[in-house]
Amino acid sequence: MLDKLGNVLKKTMSKLAGAVFVDKKITEEIIKDLRYSLLEADVDTKIVFSLIEKIRKKASEKVAGLEKKEQLIKLIHDELIEILGKEEYEVKLDKKKKPFKIMLLGLYGCGKTTTAAKLGFYYSKRGFKTALVGLDVHRPAAPEQLEQLALKAKLPSFVDKEDKQSGRIWKKFEKKLSKYNLVIIDTAGRDVLSSALINELKALYREIKPDLVFLVMPADIGKSASIQAQGFNKAGKIDSVIVTRMDGTAKGGGALASCSETNAKVVFIGTGEKLQDIEIFDPSSFVSRLLGMGDLKALLEKAKLAVEDKEKEKIKTRIEEGKFTLTDLYDQIKAMQSMGPLGKIADMIPGLGGVKAKVPDLFDVQEAKLKKWRFAIDSMTQEERENPEKLNSNRIARISKGSSVSTSDIREMIKQYKIVKEFISSSKAMKGLGTGQIDKKTLQKLAKKFGRKMF
Repeated sequence: MLDKLGNVLKKTMSKLAGAVFVDKKITEEIIKDLRYSLLEADVDTKIVFSLIEKIRKKASEKVAGLEKKEQLIKLIHDELIEILGKEEYEVKLDKKKKPFKIMLLGLYGCGKTTTAAKLGFYYSKRGFKTALVGLDVHRPAAPEQLEQLALKAKLPSFVDKEDKQSGRIWKKFEKKLSKYNLVIIDTAGRDVLSSALINELKALYREIKPDLVFLVMPADIGKSASIQAQGFNKAGKIDSVIVTRMDGTAKGGGALASCSETNAKVVFIGTGEKLQDIEIFDPSSFVSRLLGMGDLKALLEKAKLAVEDKEKEKIKTRIEEGKFTLTDLYDQIKAMQSMGPLGKIADMIPGLGGVKAKVPDLFDVQEAKLKKWRFAIDSMTQEERENPEKLNSNRIARISKGSSVSTSDIREMIKQYKIVKEFISSSKAMKGLGTGQIDKKTLQKLAKKFGRKMF
């Protein structure tokens, strides 16, 4: 997300870390790079220049116990967090209330329906008995889209394809919805300048009495996000904001900063098209990722969404028993690919974000390798998957022919498999991967090991 901004910031941090002396000239160069990158990300000019002046002023002060470069890195980190919302805004849901109702509002085409499914998927993975309700009666095929997404997320959906009165539809399903912990309500897109739609929204608000109202806002709206947030807030109390399309725009920084400026708390960000491409927005973690310092918290959240509970138990058992075969490698490749592109995952691991900035195509190459490995494993017999040591030249040639993967790629896969197996067998800390309880130190050790042997 925000690749251009992230790359400039990483280069800036690299320049600062590599400087022998941090004098006034270096400081001004860093400030100039920072200013340019934030303006490119569509952050409001006033916010940018206020931030720059704060950094320039504080950079001239002496801080006991910190070198100049450490002081400047901390300054940039802290000030960026400041403009993006200071701290994570916690969403509190009451499991005892049936149903707890979340209503989504937003502009036309902002991604509300997809976001409704993502939210439902996110909370269902956390123990909430969740249902989706479609009240978008204006957009053609909106009920069908919600049904399809609910099916993918394995969630029940309640829609009416004939009725065009959203309040009446809600009344029709209200009794059935009482058995769910959480109900997520998708509404029609609207323009905050349209008084008719705003009046409809107010009536729906009174009818449903939602416990939380989330405003869904696309990142490409940039700094005009504050105008939309203020407009929707007049129609009904907006509790917080979900920013979508963070994976495909340079203007996401403007949307996030503008929301913060108007005290509209961003709680989630959408980072792709898949159901698991939704993250809690934590300004501190977000800035760490932009600066190339990783975001382990978001990585673990992604892993939780990508791997089913029964799969987690299976992985945990296999690792604890010291077993790891090509079948397990295959399952891990599938789980990794369901988490999203390797480049996204790399941004979350301390150290690998910097590697990506220096060699942009590296993770695309690795992505292609993983696909080939899956094809090769698909062409193996069950015995070969479970006992890879039996793979001789003849078998490898047969697998190559059946999968259209070169013998050299298959041999490389076997080599990498042995490295992974060796690490799992030798490190008790790897048990954390099976349980989901893995600390920062272990992940950094993983990044270092695979950074050296695999990349």
